[in-house]
Amino acid sequence: MIRISELKLPLAHTDADLTQAIVGKLHIAAADLTATHIHKRSFDARKADILQVYIVDVTLISPALEAETMARFPDHPHIRPTPDMAYKPVTHAPAQLSERPVVVGFGPCGIFVALVLAQMGFKPIVLERGKPVRERTKDTWDLWRKHNLHPESNVQFGEGGAGTFSDGKLYSQIKDPRFLGRKVMQEFVKAGAPDDILTEAHPHIGTFKLVKVVENLRAQIIALGGEIRFQQRLTDVHIEDGRLQAITVLDIAKNETYQMSAQHVVLALGHSARDTFEMLHQRGVYIEAKPFSIGFRIEHPQSIIDKARWGKHAGNPILGAADYKLVHHANNGRAVYSFCMCPGGTVVAATSEVGRVVTNGMSQYSRNERNANAGIVVGITPGDFPNKSPLAGMALQRSLESHAYVLGGNNYQAPGQLVGDFLQDKASTTLGNVEPSYKPGVTLGNLSTALPSYAIEAIREALPAFGKKIKGFDMPDAVLTGVETRTSSPIKMTRGDNYQSINTQGLYPAGEGASYAGGILSAAVDGIKVAEAVAIAVLT
Repeated sequence: MIRISELKLPLAHTDADLTQAIVGKLHIAAADLTATHIHKRSFDARKADILQVYIVDVTLISPALEAETMARFPDHPHIRPTPDMAYKPVTHAPAQLSERPVVVGFGPCGIFVALVLAQMGFKPIVLERGKPVRERTKDTWDLWRKHNLHPESNVQFGEGGAGTFSDGKLYSQIKDPRFLGRKVMQEFVKAGAPDDILTEAHPHIGTFKLVKVVENLRAQIIALGGEIRFQQRLTDVHIEDGRLQAITVLDIAKNETYQMSAQHVVLALGHSARDTFEMLHQRGVYIEAKPFSIGFRIEHPQSIIDKARWGKHAGNPILGAADYKLVHHANNGRAVYSFCMCPGGTVVAATSEVGRVVTNGMSQYSRNERNANAGIVVGITPGDFPNKSPLAGMALQRSLESHAYVLGGNNYQAPGQLVGDFLQDKASTTLGNVEPSYKPGVTLGNLSTALPSYAIEAIREALPAFGKKIKGFDMPDAVLTGVETRTSSPIKMTRGDNYQSINTQGLYPAGEGASYAGGILSAAVDGIKVAEAVAIAVLT
């Protein structure tokens, strides 16, 4: 096959137009083209007339003609042979297993560690502190509707991980020479995700569809001999001479503790497993503090964003709800940027600890809610943390989240403020035209104490700058909701080339919690790499 990239057509075009563009690009007859497969589709909105941009794989009537055609374009940057993107397992388990690897955590990373291990025949045991995804969804709604937090079953903890209650974005900027991201996408589609995630440049699934996908992935792991144990929290690791020997687990439902012999344990913990981070630090597992970001969620009418991004084409169903990506370098040296933008979505309560408020964003597949929302966050470094402890960033997160709880009214409502009032340092008392979507509710006031002064200063400078890039972004009625603190893990569990902790053999830090991923796709890809490393280690 031949791959053609940067093939541009008008927003409204037919299949015949696409075929004509292909044959014109390759200088062949239409009869020579036997099959066309769209690999990726994106939009070029830099001009008033938006273009659709394709990457296509085409098959010609014979290999000889394909070779002859390719020979005419030896150095063409947009005409290349289609690469082999098939995933190839690194090994397979023997008939008799000496041990079963253990995976702690069943978010995107843990799911793909377990799936790939199961596909290779290693029959992993998965320990997940939360509940199955449908029970977890009910517990999450209990916080959103009734102000009742379930500390072990919420947006952060449970089957599917934090990514289940998000926009379900499936794109990343990671380098992927082995096309592991394609493997992830194909497994999602096999499990029930929409086929278009394989072709869209910025694919997403959405929360409701992710629920079924996660359940189907679980079923596949079990069918291949894996085991998923819910409400099982890792409480201790037993290390001798720098080597893992066993782990201790709390069965939350039974309130009973048991010990497991374990030589290969993957820590796919997610970025909010604070009690587990503390335990690992106490046991001497190497952890270091790392930068992350803090800020607020901002909400606008989705129509404002659509008009600013799509112009006269706003509302076109081909385009859907518009997104954005913004960055501003403030005069105080801080970088302010948009994070986890959710078109047509909602702001959600994302805390996992009693007496704390955390915000995040979520969208369904349709992205048809009235508001657009995104984190507007400021980068911070360990130099901003209260002390030199590897866990100091976590302590800062907790402090900000506890203060947000108080500002919100001590009942899991979030503190909020209109953008116009925020820029004037004036408390908000009434809403304008933007109705905040956060549940269990927003308490209006002044957010000036919700973040450190350097962050407030940087965001106040950034919002008008963003308004120059997206008309209406700094509209006075837009709503800020606090606080956004869990943009990424505040720690890094450093690992070596063998994917094991640099000072504890047998422990495999993985995914977002260990700071080797940032989002669903990159976490899943890291999970595949770690699964391969575990499989090789088990056999040696």
